[in-house]
Amino acid sequence: MVSRTSELKTLQTIYESTGNQIVLISGNTRSEKERLVLNFCRDKKHFYYRGRNASAEEQLAQLKKEVEKTFDVKLLKNSYDECFTRIKSGDASKLVVVIDEFQTIAKKDASFYQSILNLKNKRLYPGPVMIVLMTSSLAWTRQNMDDVLGTDVGAIDQMMELQEFRFLDIVRAFPEYSVADAVAVYGVLGGCPTYLNRWSSQKSVRENICNLILHPYGSLHNEAEDFIAKELRELSVYDTILYAMAIGNEKLNDLYQFTGYSRAKISVYLKNLAAFDVIEKVVSFETGGWNNTQKGIYRIKNPFLHFWFKFVYPNQSDLWIMSTEEFYDAYIEKELNSYLTPYFVKVCGEYLGLLNMVGKTPIRIAQTGTWIGKEGTIDIIGQDDERESVVGICNWTKESLDFDDYQNLLYNMKQARVHARVTYLFSATAFDHRLQELEKEEPTVVLVDMKEL
Repeated sequence: MVSRTSELKTLQTIYESTGNQIVLISGNTRSEKERLVLNFCRDKKHFYYRGRNASAEEQLAQLKKEVEKTFDVKLLKNSYDECFTRIKSGDASKLVVVIDEFQTIAKKDASFYQSILNLKNKRLYPGPVMIVLMTSSLAWTRQNMDDVLGTDVGAIDQMMELQEFRFLDIVRAFPEYSVADAVAVYGVLGGCPTYLNRWSSQKSVRENICNLILHPYGSLHNEAEDFIAKELRELSVYDTILYAMAIGNEKLNDLYQFTGYSRAKISVYLKNLAAFDVIEKVVSFETGGWNNTQKGIYRIKNPFLHFWFKFVYPNQSDLWIMSTEEFYDAYIEKELNSYLTPYFVKVCGEYLGLLNMVGKTPIRIAQTGTWIGKEGTIDIIGQDDERESVVGICNWTKESLDFDDYQNLLYNMKQARVHARVTYLFSATAFDHRLQELEKEEPTVVLVDMKEL
């Protein structure tokens, strides 16, 4: 089980502060924002209302009904002001008012947010109150919320966008698993709490994939389509683009040639996918060797969708006529390791970030990224504010990281025009003897194996 303990502490700190506050929590429909807030409210006086798809008039009628039921009152006026006037905690404690999916109300009725401001400013309710607005519409929050709320968006005291869990959280959640198995979980599910809390550490990675994803009645079998359909239409177009990306078409022109859609159309759809974190534009870490980098690269950011469109989407006919185990062995088993390579790079980057946080890196890393060259890649570059650097390469699939890999890294560093105070060599398997000897002789070379991770 994974849980949002740090976010819970943040909410508690806000609650214990003096005065009234508005907190905005945004997270996609799989972020378990509801579990977070209900855990926070468990020992507090609170009122919870979930906005729904309704007309402005019906939305207000639904809220009035729930206020009347919760506080045993009768509302005579037809306004949000009256709704919030009649709420109460029953004592001197701070009341928590939670409006979930608040965008469904704010988009259709400007008076709602004005009433929220009145509530915060003690024009409706005299007691201390903490107002928690929640939304699962990341695209609306990022692109349209300011237009709807106007300058009054500044009245929100704290904005919390719920992030996915880190690899370290997955290791803690599945202590029975090896590091390699935890990397597999990370590469298939990402850090999505809803998915992680359905995964059983008592079963193998293969069994979980078969039971949850491949089986027609598995709880995640329809998840890819459901997730995309939550905020987007024209699934046939989005699915075609995501499949094209999953099999390696990373540039706009590649997508144009594969799909036949116009470049302008593809650009619009990529923007929509990026708005709620399905894909991302990958920008090479900026160094002196900018002319040697690849540009305009797009990749699937959501690991679960990446897995689905890589392995399941193109083979759905066989999924219905083969057993889940036969399908796994035929289409996933042989390619899973290579698929996990970029996720192992992320794991190594997170490890370096933890070292940096506890002061065990030679520089104070301020920014990290990947340098994507025309001839090769530097998996990890970290720089401080003075542009001093550390670099790293990551081996997931080879039997061992060897001296030639190190030489290739040095060549790519020359192309990138970057010098490193320390070079980190990460390997999920082993290191050849020349690298082991190099580490003994050269203090600027550090080997990191799976035990360290």
